[in-house]
Amino acid sequence: MSFLVYSSVGILTLISFIHFYWLFGGKRGFIASVPEKVEGDLLFTPKIIETLIVALGLLFVGFMLLVQFDAIPFLKPTILTKTFCILFTCVFFLRAVGDFKYLGFFKRIKHSIFAKYDTKYYSPLCLYLGLSLLLVLF
Repeated sequence: MSFLVYSSVGILTLISFIHFYWLFGGKRGFIASVPEKVEGDLLFTPKIIETLIVALGLLFVGFMLLVQFDAIPFLKPTILTKTFCILFTCVFFLRAVGDFKYLGFFKRIKHSIFAKYDTKYYSPLCLYLGLSLLLVLF
């Protein structure tokens, strides 16, 4: 269980740092991170505030996971941390399932750069994070 929690926190932190990299002007990997309507035509362009919210949110999820796992000596799990873990479990599971068109395991558009990375990395990772959040609740 410790491996599951600490690896999930490490992954969440790494993904958060990638979002901070993009926030401060980094370009590498950006094209593979946004769904495309058709090849090369992005579904949306993330704004600075949205990128900041995602970066901070990922760190927050990792922190809640550590608190709920009772890995921080001066903070104990509460109903609030449990509620956040339940909420984020649902978010990650829903992200893994997807919208049935552009992202998730059941997407229809499968030949874009994003779709290939989503199938290989993003959706399985969301499933893994959802499972780790779910298991820490028990």
